Amino acid sequence: MKIFIKVYPNSKEEKITKKDDGGFSVRVKASAQEGKANKAVVNILSKHFKVSKNSIVIKAGHSSKNKIIEIL
Repeated sequence: MKIFIKVYPNSKEEKITKKDDGGFSVRVKASAQEGKANKAVVNILSKHFKVSKNSIVIKAGHSSKNKIIEIL
């Protein structure tokens, strides 16, 4: 399954919100430096979808706020 997300780093709280277009907004407390926000995104998505962290792959957007995520 592929999902489209927009990441908001440095947020006050961590949460996932489904948008009207079928994508997700993901807010994480981690900063967007040295891959910290990407790791936080994988953590929060694994909890939300109840899968292991290894099942979540960032397919596109490693250095962008807009990402394509594949959940295996």
